[in-house]
Amino acid sequence: MNHLGEKAMKVVFLIAACASVLAVFLICVFLFANGLPAMGKIGPLKFLFGTEWRPTNDKFGILPMIVASIYVTAGAILIGVPIALFTSVFMARYCPKKIYKPLKSGIELMAGVPSIVYGYFGLVLLVPLIRQLFGGTGSSMLAACILLGIMILPTIMRTTEEALLCVPDSYREGSFGLGAGKLRTIFKIVLPAAIPGILSGIILSIGRIVGETAALIYTAGTVTGVAGLMDSGRTLAIHMYVLSNEGLHKNEANATAVVLLVIVLLINGVSSLIAKRFEAVKE
Repeated sequence: MNHLGEKAMKVVFLIAACASVLAVFLICVFLFANGLPAMGKIGPLKFLFGTEWRPTNDKFGILPMIVASIYVTAGAILIGVPIALFTSVFMARYCPKKIYKPLKSGIELMAGVPSIVYGYFGLVLLVPLIRQLFGGTGSSMLAACILLGIMILPTIMRTTEEALLCVPDSYREGSFGLGAGKLRTIFKIVLPAAIPGILSGIILSIGRIVGETAALIYTAGTVTGVAGLMDSGRTLAIHMYVLSNEGLHKNEANATAVVLLVIVLLINGVSSLIAKRFEAVKE
């Protein structure tokens, strides 16, 4: 009976794995089948590098949306990663036991807050604050970067803390044996050894950033042109949302989804190569 149970569970696991792969494959097929013809009709170069989105004039350029997505992603990573990294080091190696559980619960609570709540927080606090400090409407790439930098903290902190705790004690003991202090050991030995795990958290965060819509509509706006961090802008995800709400240009929305998917795949591929490089050096 035990042998039959093991075989049955293997089949269940195989079906679950195949279903996951099949779902991703079908999504890719759907997007490419509907998006590539539209992109070909417009012209790939005109679509990717066009600076104007005016459907009534047959202008379908999404370069401003790509730039806005890059701004938001880079800004959120620059803000969120250092804070998450230092917090994770504190949680893993310095945090007293008395306050560890409350801090851990707070981080888990942050992960469970809906995006729309974060967006409302940005609308009522960040946008007016930026408007007072820098002028303008307040809806800007800067507000979106700060908000998304806060939103990605729990994801990076959880994976980074786990990666730090998984580093073998022999690494630290060897460093202490050579006379290195605790701080030097963490930043020279433990953190480099945990880089693959840290990168996985950053990759997950980038996936959330580039696909975020609700929070960004409140803070970044839906304007199609963007010139700098203090300007409003429309990311690729917001652009897809706006097109879907309009009920028009569905093929162009699918083409935008293809671009977004390719960007995410490229980021994942580059990050995986970097992680493998560090693992090879570590070995």
